[in-house]
Amino acid sequence: MKKLFIAEKPSVAKQFAEALGVATGGGNRGYLENQDYIFTWCVGHLISMSYPEKYDEELKKWKMESLPFIPKEYLYEVIPSVKEQFSVVSALLQRKDLETIYICTDSGREGEYIYRLVASQCPEIHAEEKRVWIDSQTKDEILRGIREAKAKAAYDRLGTAAYLRAKEDYLMGINFSRVLTLRFGRELARALGKEKSTVIAVGRVMSCVLAMIVQREMEIRAFQKTSFWKVLGDFSLDGKNTALSCEFRGKDESKHYRESDLYKNMGFLQEEKAKAFQELFKPYPREGIITGLDKKKEVKNPPLLFNLAELQNECAKILKISPDDTLKLVQELYEKKLCTYPRTDARVLSTAVSKEIEKNIRGLSAFPQYLPFTKEILERKSYSGIAKTKYCDDKKITDHYAIIPTGQGRAQYNSLGTLQKKVFDFIVRRFLSIFYPSAEYKKYNLSITVLEEEFLASEKQLEKPGYLQLYEKSIEKEEKEGDSENEENGVNGLSGLSGLKKGSKIYLMNTALKEGETSPPKRYTSGTMILAMENAGKLIEDESLREQIKGSGIGTSATRAGILTKLEKNEYIHLDKKNQQLSPSLLGEKIVRILWNSIPSLLNPTLTASWEKGLSYVEEGKIEEKEYMDKLEDFVRKNTEKVKFA
Repeated sequence: MKKLFIAEKPSVAKQFAEALGVATGGGNRGYLENQDYIFTWCVGHLISMSYPEKYDEELKKWKMESLPFIPKEYLYEVIPSVKEQFSVVSALLQRKDLETIYICTDSGREGEYIYRLVASQCPEIHAEEKRVWIDSQTKDEILRGIREAKAKAAYDRLGTAAYLRAKEDYLMGINFSRVLTLRFGRELARALGKEKSTVIAVGRVMSCVLAMIVQREMEIRAFQKTSFWKVLGDFSLDGKNTALSCEFRGKDESKHYRESDLYKNMGFLQEEKAKAFQELFKPYPREGIITGLDKKKEVKNPPLLFNLAELQNECAKILKISPDDTLKLVQELYEKKLCTYPRTDARVLSTAVSKEIEKNIRGLSAFPQYLPFTKEILERKSYSGIAKTKYCDDKKITDHYAIIPTGQGRAQYNSLGTLQKKVFDFIVRRFLSIFYPSAEYKKYNLSITVLEEEFLASEKQLEKPGYLQLYEKSIEKEEKEGDSENEENGVNGLSGLSGLKKGSKIYLMNTALKEGETSPPKRYTSGTMILAMENAGKLIEDESLREQIKGSGIGTSATRAGILTKLEKNEYIHLDKKNQQLSPSLLGEKIVRILWNSIPSLLNPTLTASWEKGLSYVEEGKIEEKEYMDKLEDFVRKNTEKVKFA
């Protein structure tokens, strides 16, 4: 009797074969086989949900009377482009000489869905089905996953949630897109100067994200710039030589201004009043008193590890690449055994992994660029207590822990492209940084009172770089920021003025005006949009509801990048490749306006995050499939009919 391993891609299937010592050369078309094992693959999705016309040919025509479309039994079909591979996989799954089928698709909701769809189309599966759940493609992890594989039934709830997510997207997409197109499509086409009716494609996640981008654009357009004038004072310790520059800050007890004259107590709204304020201090020099001098240590801890959203944001910000491109790059790193599973929402390690983390660090010593850091970590054994830190928390992990380097894959590293190496470098340095001490700063705050008015200066100096050693550019940036702060607030810098003491006299030698202005809200970038989607639950105003769906976002780590890609493909948004900024198209804006007047709940992060939370509840066994489907069908039915009869 043989064992069958079914993966999501040919490359992954070959890695399983190699881990089990099976030669991967030659083989049959669509699978590998020897006397003990068979390895095959799905090439992504092989099965899809059938369009309405498969239920009834008449449903191919979009008509109001056929809506809402809610089937009692859902139909599925083989995707034509992968029919050949489905035939291979289907035949293998139903072979009678199989003892065990090992499900090795990606360890997540979507991977579970891919296999279960295929299996549902194979009526004669006789072998025991076991689920392999792994966090990386290394040999040790693959063998552990096979050794500890659980019965398929252990993941039934995950499978149910996957089916429900697909039905949710299907029902909302089919019904809302059709009813809105029929109701508003021609009107929209006329507004855009087109002859044919415009299709209005909507979706639970897609429409909500589009609304967020449109709303931000409206805020930018509505923004009105406010100008203000800061008053800067040059001060001297001896009444002769200027030592530092301070900035006027308003306070309640001031006798010389009204709060309404100032912008956030930091600048005058009218230049004339700022100039009049300057005149109060003449003639110069004017005696003042140091009323506050605070010196304190400030600590900056290493950030939490990367999840997919944080990595996508980092790559959009620094490398100017889209979240979809980042996902592809990190997926390749995963398949080359260089990093762990990428589609994760967690930013911490599991307790189990933390106990073995020394292996990852030692493995990275094979990479010359990381050897100085790994050597120091290993010598200090700073990894030994990591399980007791904030970087390790089992409660914050659902399916997978954070993205970290495996410490393997040195041989594959040289085959990586430039961007892949940069993404890998981000992952490695973020990982190694948690084993380094915090960065330490000395912060100085100075307040000076002149004629009962207050002038302030501050300075922050990096004293101990700590984990910032891993980021030379960050250290340079910190130092530059410190320099610029010194230049603005003091000629010599506060730290260099040993004569400064609380209660000491100091002299105002001159004042100057510096014009400033408020800035409009920033457009979302592809990276910040991914983070906004991840943290959508925080946008909810209702405190009890916000707490209820805490941790839920819009979409999942596996789907968010695809949503942005789809919006761009539909020409609902524009993506500036140079800076990754997102802006809505005229079509996108009009669709949001239509939705706002017809199905406004689709634009609300509350709804979207709530549906996502519901799927999590199904996975956890807190609610049953029927309850979820009843609510879904009711929502679709009510909103479809609302648009029909509006």
